[in-house]
Formats: sequence, C-alpha cells, structure tokens
Amino acid sequence: MRSVTFRQLRVFTEVARHLSFARAAEALHLTPPAVTMQVKELEGHVGLPLFERQGRQVQLTMAGEYFLVYARRLLSTLKDAENVMARFRKVETGVLTIGLLSTAGYFLPTLLARFQAEHPGIDVRLDVTRDLSKLLDRLHGNEIDLAVMGRPPREVAMRAEPFAAHPMVFVCPPGHPLLGVGHPPLDALVRHPLIVREPGAEVRAALDIYLREHRLDPRVAMAIPSNETLKASVMAGMGIGFLSLHAVASELRAGLLHVVEFEDTPVVRTWNIVHEASKVLSPAAEAFRYFLLDEAEALLAAQAEALLGQPIKAAIESR
Repeated sequence: MRSVTFRQLRVFTEVARHLSFARAAEALHLTPPAVTMQVKELEGHVGLPLFERQGRQVQLTMAGEYFLVYARRLLSTLKDAENVMARFRKVETGVLTIGLLSTAGYFLPTLLARFQAEHPGIDVRLDVTRDLSKLLDRLHGNEIDLAVMGRPPREVAMRAEPFAAHPMVFVCPPGHPLLGVGHPPLDALVRHPLIVREPGAEVRAALDIYLREHRLDPRVAMAIPSNETLKASVMAGMGIGFLSLHAVASELRAGLLHVVEFEDTPVVRTWNIVHEASKVLSPAAEAFRYFLLDEAEALLAAQAEALLGQPIKAAIESR
C-alpha cells in the first residue's frame, strides 16, 4: 500500500461519510467519475473491495470499515502537522471548519461576518448538526477544528471555554391569557400544555432541571426535534414553548411570539468553544477562538437585553 495517496484517502473518507459517490463528489468539488476512479485506484492498492455497490446504495465492506479507522488517523496526523507548521509560519490563512449544534446557527453567522472582515485570508466552513454525539465524533476524528456547543460531557477529554450566556425562555402566541398577568405564578405552567424539544437536546435538559428545582410536573403535549416546527406549533396556539432565546429572536421582534416571564427565567446556561485537549490549533482556529472569547459575550448580551428589556445575569464561569 506504499502507493496510496492522501488524495485517495480524503476521497475514500468522504464517500464513507456520505455513503454516496455523488454527494462525496459534491463535497470535494469533483466529478463523480473522478471520485469513482480515486476509490478504484485505492482499492487496487489495498487489494480488497472497500465498498459494496448495489445500484445507488453504497455500504462499507468489513475491510472498508477497518481501513476507515486508519485512513482517518493518517489524515488527522497530517492535519496536525500542517497546523504545527502553520504556527511556525504564523499564517492566518487556509480553511477553518467549525462544527456547531443547530441552535448556535441563529447567532454564529453574525459573529463570523465580523471575524472574516478582520481575517479575510481565512475560509470558514460550517458543519451543522442536531446530534451532540456526532459533533463530538467529528472533533475526535479531526474533521472539524473547533465546535460551538453547550458544555460537553465531562467524561470526554475536551477543552471547553465559555464565551457567552445562553438564555432560554418560555414563549406563547399573541393574545395568550398568561400575557395579561405580568409575572404569572409558576403553578400556571401546569394548567397549560407544554411544547418542548426532544430528550437529549440541551434546551430540554435545562428545562427538566428547572422543573425539577421548582417541583413542577406540567403536561408535555409534544416533544419536537426541530426549533422551527416547535415555534410553528406555539404560534398555532398548541401550547407554551420553551426554547433558546436565539431561536425565537426573529419571532419576538415581529410580535409573532411573546416571552412569558415566569419566576427565575430566563434560564441561563453557557455557550462554549470546544476542541480536543490534545489538539494543536492552527493559527486560523486560534484566531477564531480568541475572537469569540473577546467579543461574543458583549454582542450576544446586548442582543438578549434588547429582546427581553433586562440585562442577562452573567453565567460565564471564571476562565
């Protein structure tokens, strides 16, 4: 296998990621025949088929699954070497891949626009998912440089640095009876159906802790794995919603939703910039990390205060 190239490994891992030659070609900006040729050449060097093809269906063979582990390891080592060499050159150019949970997508583009204005030589790419485990897998596999999320699981060897408060609020449609109460009592929650995110979502975990601390057991009418569908359900009058303030900012400004000011709300957690503890960051990744730690907190706090009419209690742990 001495003739295997890193180009072939990149193409192989992309096909393995998408389980599609066409989607891999699109991600790599290649033609499907070029992707097919690279995989065939790699299989020739390995001496074994790496994929099973049945029409448009593509699956890794057992040999392919084992080879994928080593291919990712080799590409990860090469990327680390590139990052170290870039540090010696002190170059802030190249591609920076940022992974994020979908809720962060409501505010991160605004920050990225400011960052790229200051660092025009860096090409930023976003990798968005709703699944925390997938995000952590991509960090482990060196497929992304940094991730924006809530605090990661403690058992994972990650460096997580809080950079801004993450407020979460109860919302209802215009004309809801709770809006005429001012600060409604907490027990009013049990008299209205609640629409929430699915178990495992960070905002759902924060809600469960809030309800447990206040000894409340409201009726959960629906658990929905989509912020947009959840908001539409609340606007349709199907119940009270609990969501990240970032996710409902547009609807609050337009008057399509209103915040219900229950006691001890908003519920505040933190946003973190995360990378593997052992990873050597490239100059581009380091520049973005410093940018978030220096500028994101004030910008997001100002946005939250404008929406709520009150300052957000600081939730950033000491750095």
